[in-house]
Amino acid sequence: MIGTGVFMSLGFQISGFSRSDGSSELTGSVFPIVMLWVVGGVLALCGALCYAELATALPRSGGEYNFLSRIYHPMVGFCTGLCSASVGFAAPIAASALVFGKYLCRAFPAIAHLVPNNTEHMLAFILVTVLTLAHLRSLRFTGFFQAAATATTVLLILTFVVFGFTATPAQPVTFLPHKADWALLVSASFGSSLIWVMYAYSGWNAASYIVEEVRNPAKALPRALILGTAFVMFLYVAINSVFLYSTSLGSLAGESEVAHIAGIQIFGASGARVGSALICVGLVANVSAMMWVGSRVSEAIGVTYPVLGFLGRTSKTRVPYISLIFQYAVVFVLLFFDPDNIVNYVETVLLFWSLLAVLGVIVLRVREPNLLRPYRTWGYPVTPIVFAIITIFCLVKTYERHPTETIIGAATVLIGIPIYLWASRNVPAEQLRGETIPGSST
Repeated sequence: MIGTGVFMSLGFQISGFSRSDGSSELTGSVFPIVMLWVVGGVLALCGALCYAELATALPRSGGEYNFLSRIYHPMVGFCTGLCSASVGFAAPIAASALVFGKYLCRAFPAIAHLVPNNTEHMLAFILVTVLTLAHLRSLRFTGFFQAAATATTVLLILTFVVFGFTATPAQPVTFLPHKADWALLVSASFGSSLIWVMYAYSGWNAASYIVEEVRNPAKALPRALILGTAFVMFLYVAINSVFLYSTSLGSLAGESEVAHIAGIQIFGASGARVGSALICVGLVANVSAMMWVGSRVSEAIGVTYPVLGFLGRTSKTRVPYISLIFQYAVVFVLLFFDPDNIVNYVETVLLFWSLLAVLGVIVLRVREPNLLRPYRTWGYPVTPIVFAIITIFCLVKTYERHPTETIIGAATVLIGIPIYLWASRNVPAEQLRGETIPGSST
């Protein structure tokens, strides 16, 4: 899944390299910014390699909810599942929907005159409502739309890359590192900006949430997770290099519609509007994919815990309609928040759970060496260790820059404990760990 946060996060990364007096830490070289996307890609690829092993060894839908319940303790899995079901997917959905509203206004300025007050929020609300109704109808529409919109997004990125490097005068920046740039790679600015990069890469683990809806997961999942992440890494590094090559840093700093601003430099005003319209298609696909995946976490919780069984109810077309409606309600509330704060908060939480899951590869190898593993992580144990080091660095540096969001994220992690203690009463331990499925004979 291509996370269209790539079309919004660069401006916040550039702002992240600012001193307290407003001056930039960048020295005329954009090497630290490009390295953000390289390091983020390495992090996502290491994560994908580890998740491929976990998803094929523990083949149930739910992502970290399934993994952590089985590896550590059902309470850990429940807490991560609750985070995913409540804000883990709803927050990025809300943030992406709000950016959709901004890009749509860029593509069609007349919309702002038709809806003069809170235009972006109204458009976001309409988008989320329409997509929720579409998902409630059937899975067939979802799969077809995802494929078409993803292809459109890839084509748009490649067009930006080709025209940006061939038809646009270069900005007075260099991609080669200056001596001072190396210190920036271990700075709080770099670590906190990495949060925005990981938001853009946020689809790297999506396939692990829908294992039971994938044919032949032992072969298909590793391929989808690893090849997909590697390809997206290439696209992200390329398009951000084009943005930096074609457009001044001052124009991009702090802006959420960086693709539109760069598009003016590359294609002219009219071409940029067409590009923004196509980006809207990608944002719609991104929101739709997160709705699809996120609702499956709530469904998995409902299947495991009888008192929350209503979340597991599905329609005749196998759609978890209660989970979708619950997700829609949470997104509606989050649409009233600033998307910048949403990303800093939720990505901190999601990285923490991903860290536990990746370390779980090591734990499971030691504790259950004979477990059937159709795929084994390439580069083990270096791969999970690299993921852990980069993630911990990112979390520590984000706390230094954004302590409030980080503390709120930590509190969110703990909210699930009392709910778990209530919901898990009289539920067999094997069922809580995901070793048996309710209603089955095994």
